[in-house]
Amino acid sequence: MIRVSNLSKNFTLHNQGGTVLPVMRGADLTVMPGECVGLIGASGAGKSTLMRMIWGNYLAASGSIMVGDLDVVQAEPRQIIALRRATLGYVSQFLRVVPRVPTLDVVAEPLLVLGTPQDQARARAADLLSRLNIPERLWSLSPTTFSGGEQQRVNIARGFAHPYPALLLDEPTASLDAANRAVVLSLIQEAKARGAAILGIFHDEAARAQVCDRFVDVGSFTPKPQGAAA
Repeated sequence: MIRVSNLSKNFTLHNQGGTVLPVMRGADLTVMPGECVGLIGASGAGKSTLMRMIWGNYLAASGSIMVGDLDVVQAEPRQIIALRRATLGYVSQFLRVVPRVPTLDVVAEPLLVLGTPQDQARARAADLLSRLNIPERLWSLSPTTFSGGEQQRVNIARGFAHPYPALLLDEPTASLDAANRAVVLSLIQEAKARGAAILGIFHDEAARAQVCDRFVDVGSFTPKPQGAAA
């Protein structure tokens, strides 16, 4: 479902005279339906960079990123938008929403934009918010007024509202207490069981061991300095 082939990435430092900094070379990985692959490697190895390239926020220097039958590297903006609506979900620890939109509608939105009837979309949103221990009295309020932990749980509920065939998870259990962490891990297992292909970053080793089927060390894609031994 996700296939990265010979992927490379450079950053251009415009405030340093246009210096080109190679940060990734020859990245290869696959994620099959029903599988969770964990990205590992030292801080700064490129885990988040790789995730953002798959999501389409960072432009690759070369190579391909197939999500289903779409090459994200070559895709047009409208194709990326369509991919994100129906096929590729993204769950991070940070919530970014339009202020004043009620929490229930924030979580239901991924379903509503795909044409799901409002009552069904809101029922799914309510179920997820209940599972993630967001009190019902808060559902009519904007999540921008919530604590950091509550915002994270709203973001997780939103990310799991639609049954995406592929999911990117960036630290979904960070800063959660044991009870909510267990709920998130259950949601991941349920997504795997229905056939979702999941690529995740988990600094929580116990969580990583519980849901990941195998690991990819992103450090192996770091370009070697010129003159270094192969």
